Amino acid sequence: MNHMKDLNSPWRITASAMYKAPVDGRTYGTYEIDITDMLAYIQKRKKEGVRITLTQMFAAALGRALKYDVPDLNCYIRRGKFIPRPDEMVFISVFVEETKEMDGFLIYHAGDKTVTEISEEMAKKVEQIRKYGGDKATSNKHLLAKIPWPFRNWLFRIIQWITRDMGIPLKSLKIEPNSFGSAMITNIGTHGLQFGFAALFPASNIPIVVIMGKYEDKPVVRDGEIVIRKILPVAGTFDHRIVDGSQGGRLASAIVKYFADPEGLDKR
Repeated sequence: MNHMKDLNSPWRITASAMYKAPVDGRTYGTYEIDITDMLAYIQKRKKEGVRITLTQMFAAALGRALKYDVPDLNCYIRRGKFIPRPDEMVFISVFVEETKEMDGFLIYHAGDKTVTEISEEMAKKVEQIRKYGGDKATSNKHLLAKIPWPFRNWLFRIIQWITRDMGIPLKSLKIEPNSFGSAMITNIGTHGLQFGFAALFPASNIPIVVIMGKYEDKPVVRDGEIVIRKILPVAGTFDHRIVDGSQGGRLASAIVKYFADPEGLDKR
């Protein structure tokens, strides 16, 4: 009960009334992460026969940040109140070569898993998407696509109102307030894009979407000297009813902290 009270701060209560979800309550932020040591660790694990990617490292760091550093961001809004999520659920958006479309899946309890465990789980889920399609919630786009306009728009708004605003799950469609998790990450760097901002999916209840860009060599100052390091550009889109500048800063600092200790992400 006290946790619920902490989540429902005066600003959040006011913001949930002022802003629509999430049409006009979006904020954006950017930062850069030195991933030189992270890439060295990935190569080390590769030589040991374990394949780990930057996306998986980011999922592990984001999960731990939500669990230990900014747990107040791991929530969603239902009927004007902020509800804590049951665990740190990171939604990973992936490009499926077979369909030439984006799809995705959830990593549950991401804050408790090592990056190796996330890597193994992600490999299985990517293979499942290739064979059978994504999660039921994400595959509903095919159902909506078959419905003619404007009935498609009406149905989407009804589903959005029931699941997002009222917090009532639609079991037949496998849609509920946590269908898309606590936060979403996607790596556009794999497509050669250096930088970009993502939209907040209106029906998802996700307050955080993080875009990983294409990393490159950059000159930076370390211990008073200019050196070349691998720098990853990161951009975030946030639901301002839940995330303010201070919280966004704490989230960014936490992820940078975890990236500075890649071996730590492979330990419980």
